[in-house]
Amino acid sequence: LKSADAVCFDVDSTVIEEEGIDMLAAYKGAGNAVAELTKKAMGGQVLFQDALSARLDLIQPSKTDITNFLTEHPLKLTKGIKNVVDYFHSKGVFVYLVSGGFRQMINPVAETLNIPTHRVFANNLLFDQSNGSFAGFDKTELTSRDGGKPAVIQRLIDAHGYKSVVMIGDGVTDMQAKPPASLFVGFGGIVVREKVQQGADWFITDFKELMDVLEEKTTTE
Repeated sequence: LKSADAVCFDVDSTVIEEEGIDMLAAYKGAGNAVAELTKKAMGGQVLFQDALSARLDLIQPSKTDITNFLTEHPLKLTKGIKNVVDYFHSKGVFVYLVSGGFRQMINPVAETLNIPTHRVFANNLLFDQSNGSFAGFDKTELTSRDGGKPAVIQRLIDAHGYKSVVMIGDGVTDMQAKPPASLFVGFGGIVVREKVQQGADWFITDFKELMDVLEEKTTTE
């Protein structure tokens, strides 16, 4: 962690307090069915791409739906995350958001954290150009399928020559990122997933635990 060149954060139930897709589904009246699919996807019971496709078929979010949803329900940052991201930025560590969620909802989160959108890897919703209705999602995005997160990290390593990349997240899809990530930190501050708690190199439930370790390095140098 202390020697990381880059740190990749999952977004839903890690950087923000909610599962964005579940909140959007509830807003659209498909909450329970979608939440069940999310739970299965995050717990590793179904392939991510199958769960994503099924959830979007239930929600059918239009461009207007997304705009209205974000206006009425701005996504809440998890306590302590801004301090952690600011700390990494201050040390010259590259911070990425790597999520199975949607760019349309994640880009505003990135902006709040001063993370440029070219360091966001997420799914892209497609809309009908004539009326803004839902037209599917971009299946070429690495994060749209199972194994997407390790693929993103490998691409970052290949492109930038990073020697050490840390992945931090709450789900099994985040745990899959190691390898090629050097370290996987499981985050259980919003929801504790048993497989993640057991499989993580380090499991935390509060970002203060992370800050304590990072600042310990500074005081002992």
